Amino acid sequence: MSTTTTETRFANSADGTAIAYDSAGTGPALVIVEGAMCQRSMGAAKTLRDALTDHFTVYAYDRRGRGESGPGPLDPMNTGAYQVQREVEDLRAVLDAAGGKPFVFGASSGAALALEAARQGVPMERLAVYEAPFIVDDTHAPNDTSLGEQTRALVDEGRRGDAVKLFLRVVGAPRPMIALMPLFPVWKKITGIAHTLPNDYAIVLPFRQGKPLPDGYYAEVKPETLVIAGGKSPEYMRNAQAAITAQLPHGRLTTLRGQTHMIKARATTPALLDHFGV
Repeated sequence: MSTTTTETRFANSADGTAIAYDSAGTGPALVIVEGAMCQRSMGAAKTLRDALTDHFTVYAYDRRGRGESGPGPLDPMNTGAYQVQREVEDLRAVLDAAGGKPFVFGASSGAALALEAARQGVPMERLAVYEAPFIVDDTHAPNDTSLGEQTRALVDEGRRGDAVKLFLRVVGAPRPMIALMPLFPVWKKITGIAHTLPNDYAIVLPFRQGKPLPDGYYAEVKPETLVIAGGKSPEYMRNAQAAITAQLPHGRLTTLRGQTHMIKARATTPALLDHFGV
């Protein structure tokens, strides 16, 4: 029997930023880390919550600058500087609120963030990641390293829609879909957090240059880690998941037949239940 708590709570990150989260369900704690253009009201947590709350207490949080979470202290130099380390600290604060060493599931850039936190020794019982969006070989062209700056400039000019469309082009969304997106209700939500896209670029762009992962980069990741790839995802994405797994001391790769980068509860939940042992 699951219990839902819809009340928003706040965890204080190391720099004082208030990180909003809620929890639902019963059982061991599971924290979900969202990817780009997502927050707890429209991301992996929303997709998976109903399927997971009979097995876990699911903690969903808004990454900084999204939803009800604070943006962080103002930059006195007004450079717009972003540090991945602050988001590692945010995740640690939510994990502490969830009991200190919960299960963790990260999706897309949230997978990259969760892996980085684990690499730095942030305590987790076990970790599962769904398609950290890296490009580690020549099966896909590398990304422009200035995408973060380009996006920040568009947002500063009030062109949030153009910033989102740029992101959609980068991730390979079909042109007809990009053209139609402004007609859907979700457009207002995703353009509302367009200012956080440079943060996601900062997390993943170093690993989207068509070069192998740095030697031993994930060698210090301690939790048993399930790396999930979609069987219908592009070759570069599947190759990246294999490369990540190869570096993990306790890593295991699973490919979900017929799945893409878009998470579906019916396909993903059994893999998570098996990995987390519940």
